[in-house]
Amino acid sequence: IKKLRTPTMNAVVRQSAAKAVRSARPVPQQQKRGIVDWMTNYPDKVMQTKKIQMEGGTCLGEKNPTWLKQPGDAIPLALGAALVGFGGVNCVVGHYRLATGKGKLD
Repeated sequence: IKKLRTPTMNAVVRQSAAKAVRSARPVPQQQKRGIVDWMTNYPDKVMQTKKIQMEGGTCLGEKNPTWLKQPGDAIPLALGAALVGFGGVNCVVGHYRLATGKGKLD
């Protein structure tokens, strides 16, 4: 005679047990930031920067453009202009060499 196997838990009991286990878990605590705490508590300087940018109006192509109003804005402008100038000179030299056949490796 075959022994009938009876399940120990049916679906309803299994679901309610899973819900009870989930609800009994402790609530995770707020994380304690040690290394990045200075970043989250960094002072907000947006309004100070906005005040500098808005001084004298917001003009893009005039004598005092908005993108040159802050103290360190001239350095990236000079670096960018130098890179563009270097690339332009190299393009002209390259076109000249291609047109005249100079600078070949043979």
